[in-house]
Amino acid sequence: MRVITGSARGTKLIAPEGFDTRPTSDMAKEAIFSAIQFYLEEAYVLDLFAGSGQLGIEALSRGAKYAVFVDSSREALDAIKTNLTKTKLFSKAKAAAMDFLTFLKHNKENFDIVFADPPYNSGYIPDILKYVSEHLSENGMVICETERKEQLPESCGELSIFKTYNCGKAKFTVYKKA
Repeated sequence: MRVITGSARGTKLIAPEGFDTRPTSDMAKEAIFSAIQFYLEEAYVLDLFAGSGQLGIEALSRGAKYAVFVDSSREALDAIKTNLTKTKLFSKAKAAAMDFLTFLKHNKENFDIVFADPPYNSGYIPDILKYVSEHLSENGMVICETERKEQLPESCGELSIFKTYNCGKAKFTVYKKA
């Protein structure tokens, strides 16, 4: 696992030990970042179920202004902090050790890009969409990574599917405000 491009290009990232974290493949990461490259400059990013933090770190490396990393695992938060230090992006980030719903219900910040990579088939996506829409900028987007076969709602509140990308076993569904 590494940062693909930008200011931290080539930096190797660590992941928490065990099977609770499922890192996004470099191929899938490259595909999604190619699709959103023009939205990254100066963006405020939220990385939910952050794991190693690789998606938020890739966004920062490519020009995002600020990123918040949320994961309930202490091991994940330790890995994120280590990775932010290695990439010299720590000053542009904040990490929160809590579950996604607690964060979303108490958050006061707005975001331009939200990465949501919950455990596959967890059923969390509708709750994420419901609560994150309150914290999404007018032209913001939510990018949900799921198992390719997982069915997601066409819309939820103000958010509707904008685009879907299949990459190996993963599917990326981009939601935007209607």
